[in-house]
Amino acid sequence: MNTQVITELDIVIRLALGFAAGAILGLERSSRHQIAGLRTHILISMGATLLMLLSIWIPQEITGFSNADPGRIAAQVVSGIGFLGAGAILRLGNNVRGLTTAASLWFAAGVGLAVGAGMFFAAAVAETAGFFTLFFLNKFEKRVFPIQQIKNLEISYKQAKPDIEIVMEILKSSKIRVRTVNLEHGSITKGSRLKLLVSIPGNIDITNIAHEIKNLEGVIKVIVKEN
Repeated sequence: MNTQVITELDIVIRLALGFAAGAILGLERSSRHQIAGLRTHILISMGATLLMLLSIWIPQEITGFSNADPGRIAAQVVSGIGFLGAGAILRLGNNVRGLTTAASLWFAAGVGLAVGAGMFFAAAVAETAGFFTLFFLNKFEKRVFPIQQIKNLEISYKQAKPDIEIVMEILKSSKIRVRTVNLEHGSITKGSRLKLLVSIPGNIDITNIAHEIKNLEGVIKVIVKEN
């Protein structure tokens, strides 16, 4: 049975490759101003590489550990990286951000483990595919599946019982999807308020839509809020 021997040169080369793998992914994330960027990805990739080297080194150097499982530490890295990924996920009302960055952190750990184990070809293929996914498919995804913003739209009317159909038509013609509708009827003197939860395509300027609604007869004011 052949046993892989880790030399000092192997350690330097693999840590350097782990650094490079994390840097490539981290630069892409930093360019998009994500919470986990260049330094985070480098540290995770290099850390995973180091732990994989340790997993291989222990059985070959320490007497009594010849039957140790080199995959045990790697398994803990894969499960333990989850808490960092969770920290990169932000929930702003109904908007969730950071899922891709969390996945890239987990991916960087996987690439680092592969580099540490000496699987250079697998690591290179995975790194190339990962960078392609983050950089190029991001543009494709935004073009085919535009980002939807979730906003609260509040419209105040002079009338106690306004006709809201024209507002619905404006939103529909602008490809804005109405998720919830809440019409608060007021007295004759206090008027009424229409509250809408809407999904807005990323290429639509809600400010222009709000201005158009504001010019409708009977509308006092229009407020756009983050959800």
